[in-house]
Amino acid sequence: MKIIIAEKPDQGRTLASPFQVKKREGYLEIEPNRIFPKGAYVTWAIGHLTQLCPPETYQSSWKKWTLDTLPIIPERFQYEIAKSKFKQFHLVKKLLKSPEVTEIIHAGDAGREGELIIRNIISLSGVNKPIKRLWISSLTKKAIETGFENLLDGAKTKNLYFEAYTRACADWLVGMNASRAYSLLLKKHGINDVFSAGRVQTPTLALIVKREHEIEQFRSEPFWEVIAQFHIDGKRYEGKWEKDGESRLNQQELAQKIAAFCKDKRAEVIELKKERKVFQPPLLFNLSSLQATANKAYKYSPKKTLDLAQSLYQKGIISYPRSDSTYVTQGEADTFPDILKKLAMFSEYEKFFPTPHSSLSSNKRFVNEEKVSDHYAIIPTEQVKNPDKLSSDERNIYDLIVRRLIAAHYDPAIFDYTTVQTQVDGRANFISKGKQQIQEGYRKVIFQKDEDKDIILPPLVEGESGIVEEVTVKEGKTQPPKRYTEGQLITLMKTAGKYLENDELEKVLKKTEGLGTEATRAGIITMLQDRKYIDVKKNQVYATDKGKVLMKAIGDKILASPEMTAKWEQRLAEIGEGKASPAVFMEQTKKLTAKIISDAIETSNDWTFEEFDTSSIQRKNGKKSTGKPVGQCPKCGGQVVDKNTFYGCGNYAKTKCDFTLSKKILGKTISQVNAKKLLEGGKTDVIKGFKKGEKTFQAALEYKKDENKINFVFENG
Repeated sequence: MKIIIAEKPDQGRTLASPFQVKKREGYLEIEPNRIFPKGAYVTWAIGHLTQLCPPETYQSSWKKWTLDTLPIIPERFQYEIAKSKFKQFHLVKKLLKSPEVTEIIHAGDAGREGELIIRNIISLSGVNKPIKRLWISSLTKKAIETGFENLLDGAKTKNLYFEAYTRACADWLVGMNASRAYSLLLKKHGINDVFSAGRVQTPTLALIVKREHEIEQFRSEPFWEVIAQFHIDGKRYEGKWEKDGESRLNQQELAQKIAAFCKDKRAEVIELKKERKVFQPPLLFNLSSLQATANKAYKYSPKKTLDLAQSLYQKGIISYPRSDSTYVTQGEADTFPDILKKLAMFSEYEKFFPTPHSSLSSNKRFVNEEKVSDHYAIIPTEQVKNPDKLSSDERNIYDLIVRRLIAAHYDPAIFDYTTVQTQVDGRANFISKGKQQIQEGYRKVIFQKDEDKDIILPPLVEGESGIVEEVTVKEGKTQPPKRYTEGQLITLMKTAGKYLENDELEKVLKKTEGLGTEATRAGIITMLQDRKYIDVKKNQVYATDKGKVLMKAIGDKILASPEMTAKWEQRLAEIGEGKASPAVFMEQTKKLTAKIISDAIETSNDWTFEEFDTSSIQRKNGKKSTGKPVGQCPKCGGQVVDKNTFYGCGNYAKTKCDFTLSKKILGKTISQVNAKKLLEGGKTDVIKGFKKGEKTFQAALEYKKDENKINFVFENG
């Protein structure tokens, strides 16, 4: 008899669904059939049943957080059973040890994490029975039956287990040590909170904080542009003044002079360029591109998209969602005509049929066996579902995947881009740009929102002339960089190689898909939120003061660098391919861990965090900042104390002294340090991050005692 171990209960039930089963407590029993002549047990983990042991398991002295114990490096890593999942583990263990069970079918998700979850359970159960591996990319009845008929030998995927196990242990080493080091060192600076740090989360946070810094440092500048309306041979169009490729002028007076010069002057078309661009249908989805597209279209968080895709996968109507590939095999391409035939039956999609191309079999843009890794692209399965039968959120994700497949069977979209150069009075040059759709192609299926409407220029000819009918000066302001959306952050994590200067490392990151994996990126963003390093408001990602404090402390050290992740991912991928040694990798990780700690200790004496609201970071059970004196009351000579939402005189209860200072000014919390400087010296240092409307600026604060008023003091006086 065989035992099938799935990763989750619903997955176990789906794997058993093609067969007659009897329900048992915590497992199912498949009755004898063609594939399992003696029947089989189907049981499951509940995600990770096991976890790496905490430091105190190895040494009791490691339980207390002290710098003296760092780095914490166990001689041999150990796993333990998660307390909340103890019951299920013992049930699985009992089934594994059953004398009638002669073979184990590992049916975890077909990837390295799934490999780790199930093999850890088998290992901690202490059984040594033959292992076969179920490796499938969809949960349709046909895929399940075919998978069970073509099981892999367990040895074939064991290197993936070594990769996942090594990754988990190495991440534990870096995360456990770096988190303790920075938490303890920041506590010495009066910031009493837990600062989690890690191999992927920290460089991701660094990218967000860097963008936040760029926004805070940005200084908006006014500019002026000259716009002319031309009337040439009965044809009217608009142009923008340009010189040496630049249309913006930083002096209003100069813009007005150009406008005055051009008014009612002769205009001639001196150059006309037309460029035709062909846009191929977009590639099929992998998880990152699906998450980015769903975020842009529906503002779904990456985690929500993954959860919805997982639900559709469990229903058997899309393929494995954690795929990193945008290609399919020839075998999958051969199923597309049947899938499209079924989709054409639904009113939602019937208008797209028949498609210009009935097959993708010979199209290398989509069908390339060599570029399919563990899984092919995310596609609808042959178990086509009427989208009207799904929840609205599931429908949206299913619709994106379906339309992406239909679009692949369409022609390219073709546009003509026209650039016209018009010269006024032989001196001033104006540029006009137009765009015209020549062939709709795949855009019939996938509606693309253009940033601006297509400008169709009249049919002009070089040498034609006319007059400047009207000319205006338009004022604008330079805009700061935009904050990332969650979808853009997923893409940024995937392409983090562009931030590397070393060309070879950039290639490594391109190959290994950047920071994190398809399966983990959404979780990293959620983790950064849970740990209060970032806020997501209206789909915009903001770095909090806690996140900024940690990244200022880490600085440009290796822990914040994509370079470390690039090298790390390269070695781990080689372990998964059987080309590198886990033991050698762990020795290197131990050295890296020691380096991270020494970097932190070495730089900690120079840390300053006056520009941040460190009082908002304190742990709830840590030192309370409320009630702490910050300076002398200018009104009665008593002590001004932190009253949580404002600073106020501590003598109020006795003398009714009503002196107060605002704690938040234009969106910026005034720290205790700066409040003290205001009261003692009358002026703070320059504070960054004040916001007025869309504008962000920096200034010092000055307290005028005689007016009892706080003023802004700008650097230029």
